[in-house]
Amino acid sequence: MYAIVRCGGRQEKVALDDVVTVDKLPGSAGSSITLSALLVVDGDRVISDPAEVGRYQVTADIVGDAAGPKINMIHYRNKTGYRRRLGHRQQYTQVRITGIGTEAKPQSAKPQSAKPQSAKPQSAKPQSAKAQTQATAQTQATAQPNDGAKAEED
Repeated sequence: MYAIVRCGGRQEKVALDDVVTVDKLPGSAGSSITLSALLVVDGDRVISDPAEVGRYQVTADIVGDAAGPKINMIHYRNKTGYRRRLGHRQQYTQVRITGIGTEAKPQSAKPQSAKPQSAKPQSAKPQSAKAQTQATAQTQATAQPNDGAKAEED
């Protein structure tokens, strides 16, 4: 059984216990992540229907960080003495695939989906507080021109 997953703008072919190098991910070594499957191949059965593939989850553990090869760049402009040397080394994360299956099988996937739901009401509170501060600022702004008009009349 293997799956095609999207991670970091790229698509990777993964199987159970594979170690894959992907773009830098937030998280420390040992933490678990969930990747969405785009295609699942289970023996002779190929699952590519978005409605059916949406039920499949690929879980992985972060093994550690890695760095790509050093890339050297030289900028040079003729007849001006302009020379610049630059270097770049891309940062990657290595992940080990620990499971490929539907959401019904891994019970740990459901509580993770419940956590973002509890985060939504928390994000709603600052919006209401922001609205309150905006309303307070508007009332203060409307009160100040009236005070200024009274001062001009005196």
